[in-house]
Amino acid sequence: MEIVAVILLLVVLVMIMLGYPVAFSLAGVSIIAGIFLVPDFLDFLPLRIMGIIQNYVLISVPLFIFMGLILEKTGIAEDLLRAMAALFGKFPGGMAISVVLVGGMLAASTGIVGATVITMGLISLPAMQRVGYHKGLSTGTIAASGTLGQIIPPSVVLVLLGSVLNVPVGDLFKGAVVPGILLVIFYIIYILIISFVRPEWAPPLEESEIAIIKQNNFALHLIKALFMPLILVVAVLGSIFMGIASPTEAAAVGAVGAMVLAGIKKKLNRQTLRLVMAETSGLTTMVFFILIGATAFALVFRGLGGDTLLTSFFSDGSISATHFLIILMLIVFVAGFFIDFIEIIFILVPVVAPVLMMYKLDLIWVGILLAVNLQTSFITPPFGFALFYLKGVTPPEIKTKDIYAGIIPFLCIQILVFVLVFVFPEIINII
Repeated sequence: MEIVAVILLLVVLVMIMLGYPVAFSLAGVSIIAGIFLVPDFLDFLPLRIMGIIQNYVLISVPLFIFMGLILEKTGIAEDLLRAMAALFGKFPGGMAISVVLVGGMLAASTGIVGATVITMGLISLPAMQRVGYHKGLSTGTIAASGTLGQIIPPSVVLVLLGSVLNVPVGDLFKGAVVPGILLVIFYIIYILIISFVRPEWAPPLEESEIAIIKQNNFALHLIKALFMPLILVVAVLGSIFMGIASPTEAAAVGAVGAMVLAGIKKKLNRQTLRLVMAETSGLTTMVFFILIGATAFALVFRGLGGDTLLTSFFSDGSISATHFLIILMLIVFVAGFFIDFIEIIFILVPVVAPVLMMYKLDLIWVGILLAVNLQTSFITPPFGFALFYLKGVTPPEIKTKDIYAGIIPFLCIQILVFVLVFVFPEIINII
């Protein structure tokens, strides 16, 4: 039966690779196998599903998605980028630095990688190309900055990892702050070095363009564009870190706060609200359908003894905890080329969770490593999802090879931060 469990896992992965819907592949294969092979499967399945649906932490998922979409659809992200460009645009590499800083702020506000990459590509890429930025530098900066939402809290990835690993989401948020800040700092350092070595790759904005941005009471515009979203981020994360609110309660504050910001800027209307609610419902439904399918799969996999097989395989001492973790990270990294982070979190992580607990590994640390790892696979050529998102909104003169070449330095930075977190676990405990 243990071997059947492994075959079941392989069948599900093959079906996903062939393009079948993830949720229905998981649920369909698992239910058929469970009915015939696992005693009392149909008695336990409804209880498991209701246990997942009643998970209080998961309520934060649609709320964080809603908050991010409000900021995207109402133009707050665009105003933020224009304000940053006015502040840093007169320096060589200033626009690229603005993109990184805005990417970090949007990550702390949205946590939705696809939406952030597309938004940044549509807003900043034309401006960077107009100024004369190198194609690779501009596209690499946008793609890398857009994926910061994978690690910088409040991240949907961290919420889902907390649910699967059964660890406090607030602790994951705290642990992810320093790795996220390190990424932003290293991105900016790289841009400054390139701007010094190759100044023609990152020219400053013309004074006339900066003057156009700064006209019409720029100080008030800067407060609205920069400090109000910053206050929202501080309110959401600060309430979690200080123990005032749970992640779910903080997500509700963020959702309401995003609507207030949009209302102050007079960009919140009935049409926009309906669009945001529809997209939020669609994304949330996808997440929960996959979660229900993964719950059925986990029940069958454990009912067939798959978790016992894995723990017994590694418990003989032939593979150390460090070696197992390296193997797991390589598998997750490669899987990130082909399937979305949601499927990886709900399929692979529950399978290996018993082994992680057997080795007595710090699950908070493992969760941060998984988040940084998934972010790295998002920007790795030729399969990185973020690169596909960006290519979909780039003009014809920017080729795929330009995007691939531009992302390589940022990929090296990602790997460096991953290695730092792996070698120095205490990094996650600084906050």
